Amino acid sequence: MRVLFFTLALGSFATALPNHPFKGHEWIPAGPGDRRSPCPGLNVLANHGYLPRSGKNIDLPTVQAAVSAAYNYVPDTFDSAFVQAQDCHLTTTGNFSTFNLDDLAKHGHNCVEFDGSLSRNDLFFGDNLHFDPKIWSTMAKRLDLNKVSHDPKSKYITVEQAAKARAARVADAMKANPNFTASDLEMMGSPGTTALYLTTLWDDTVGGAPKEWVKSFFEWEKLPFARPLKQKTGEDIGNMLTAVLAVKV
Repeated sequence: MRVLFFTLALGSFATALPNHPFKGHEWIPAGPGDRRSPCPGLNVLANHGYLPRSGKNIDLPTVQAAVSAAYNYVPDTFDSAFVQAQDCHLTTTGNFSTFNLDDLAKHGHNCVEFDGSLSRNDLFFGDNLHFDPKIWSTMAKRLDLNKVSHDPKSKYITVEQAAKARAARVADAMKANPNFTASDLEMMGSPGTTALYLTTLWDDTVGGAPKEWVKSFFEWEKLPFARPLKQKTGEDIGNMLTAVLAVKV
């Protein structure tokens, strides 16, 4: 989840569901002409109709309503990220106050998108927008997403696993991409996006993120849960970031 945008404690929601339970917010992947971003968290919101399913002409109030309704974040949690996107002058809508999801793929020094994504390749290789199965397969292996044993803990990703997998992915990108941009944004943005998906998918009762939820979120860009009861804030993300940065990699 490399875009610094969006990206639930198990006791707070229903069990994982095959589709979203609310009428009008069923999972419908992007169709011809629909726009999507490099950020799975935003794409999930569009695939469920919390953001415009077209992925076009999205403004701040729409983002606020979406992150609150789907993920139960405080509505203004990502306002600074929206301003960051505006400051990068990346919108192609003709309206400074709106953007299309694919506008967020704009690559530039300390802009929104950066190298070393968990699920996308670098722009140097031609496509930094779409989900890359090869890139994600390395993450899935490092996170042991497909390894679940009789031990209940094997169903969850820990902070340590996530932090080490992220660092290894960035190391891979730095080796492969001669134009890798090690900007200030990348250095904080990469662990930040890991903290973001962990916060969004966290189960406080076991201290981990359910692997099935992580797979659904990244691979299908689909909500794997009902809306949580416990509201989350920027402070929660910050606390998770501190935990991610504390891991020795």
